[in-house]
Amino acid sequence: MARTRLIGLDIGTSTVRAVELETTGRGAPPTMVRYGELALPPGAVQDAEVAEPETVATALRQLWRTTGFKSRDVVMGLGTTHAVVRELDVPHMPMAQIRAALPFEVQDMLPMPVEDALLDFYPTNEFDSSTGRTVRGILVAVARTSVQSSVMAAETAGLKPRVVDLNAFALLRATRAPERRGEVVAVVDVGARVSTVVVSAFGVPRLVRVVPSGGQDVTDALAGHMRISSSEAEGLKRELGVGYQVAPEAQAGAAAIEEVTRALVESIRNTFVYYNGNNPGSGISVVILTGRGSHLPGFGQYLSTASRLPVTVGDPLEGVRVPKKLAESLPASSALGVSLGLAQGVAA
Repeated sequence: MARTRLIGLDIGTSTVRAVELETTGRGAPPTMVRYGELALPPGAVQDAEVAEPETVATALRQLWRTTGFKSRDVVMGLGTTHAVVRELDVPHMPMAQIRAALPFEVQDMLPMPVEDALLDFYPTNEFDSSTGRTVRGILVAVARTSVQSSVMAAETAGLKPRVVDLNAFALLRATRAPERRGEVVAVVDVGARVSTVVVSAFGVPRLVRVVPSGGQDVTDALAGHMRISSSEAEGLKRELGVGYQVAPEAQAGAAAIEEVTRALVESIRNTFVYYNGNNPGSGISVVILTGRGSHLPGFGQYLSTASRLPVTVGDPLEGVRVPKKLAESLPASSALGVSLGLAQGVAA
């Protein structure tokens, strides 16, 4: 039976991560072969976009050397805040013609000039409307500069991006949200500086929003209020959590954590409200948390209380074989969602 290996590359705000999966055939779970991550210098990636391609390329070269990836072919993810994902109905025609007509169909829908955007369309179903046979699908529009900077960093490092996908879609695959066809699922990935919210309704992605706030913002606020180093604040953040009673001497720190967390949770909750308001009768039924920023003690309950929705922690490693030796060196599985989902998308 043929074996296929694919590498998913996640360029985050503070870390680059890559995972190599091996598949052996339809129906068999993939096996993780290698995993590696490397911290990025501050400023190399800003607002979920590569700001310093050469700096990121240097980190990628080092990651490949230390981890031992054999292939340089990668599936890359994009977590940009400058992406538009929305439902779109278009007249029925061959996919090549639909994609060719997209610039004319969507030019009034985008927050950017259509010539500055890369466009794609993913059909989800067909139906008869008053204007004839119609195709409903998901429009994806991304600023060209967002894609080009990430690809440039990878190519400068000697890598070969074969596919570029949205981090949001990778997260859905990693948490198996599309398999939950009987409900509406929201996946919330809390990263260092950005948090991704993606809603999947009955197996189909419907809404994506990238919130410019994450776990590192909480750490920075705590460090500033307590006048301690970032590493000390990271440890203290895990001790205090959010929504818990704390000792009097820790109340200033707890207030700093709550202030930033409240703003983030409010942005996430507003995204849920927006979706539910536009989809009466089929609102979100469950929230799945991923990302290192979601490890803040009490965060899940805080979000559940604010949104009045059940919140569970996703495990991207569920359904993936991991050799014991490799498993001992892995970070918390919720941090692996994007890189795993990227490789799984092409492997599927």
